[in-house]
Amino acid sequence: MPRSQRNDNFIDKTFTVMADIILKVLPTNSQAKEAFVYYRDGMSAQAEGEYAEALENYEEALRLEENSNDRSYILYNIALIHASNGEHERALGYYQQAIDLNPQMPSALNNIAVIYHYQGEKAKEAGQEEEAEALFDRAAEYWKQAVRLAPNNYIEAQNWLKITGRSEMDVFF
Repeated sequence: MPRSQRNDNFIDKTFTVMADIILKVLPTNSQAKEAFVYYRDGMSAQAEGEYAEALENYEEALRLEENSNDRSYILYNIALIHASNGEHERALGYYQQAIDLNPQMPSALNNIAVIYHYQGEKAKEAGQEEEAEALFDRAAEYWKQAVRLAPNNYIEAQNWLKITGRSEMDVFF
């Protein structure tokens, strides 16, 4: 039974009903509709912390989905799961795939920067100053891209860029 038919949460049920209505009226093929059902079930499982089930649904959605923009969001959600599980290198790969398909995704750019910044902090704690600075520089490059796409977001990143001298502009917006 699809996850969407098992949910007893009011919000999930409402989302499912609305999504089903939209699927019925949208002029799309059955494969795209099926991909969306898997994506929706993946999001539901992910929200409940059922990451293995979410990944299975996302992988099936990815297999079925042909639209590159939609695929980018599936890849983004897969990356979120790997990042939350501490699998940073895997997450970076999925975030990069998402950006390759959809370069206008500031949240993926931000999340890549967050991972590089975290790795930089760990390297700094380990006394690896050169490696830490290189990782901080990589984080800065991704944060600058994210800020350019969404100048009213990522205020902490903007402050960090300015404080560390990695900002090329005084004001981003």
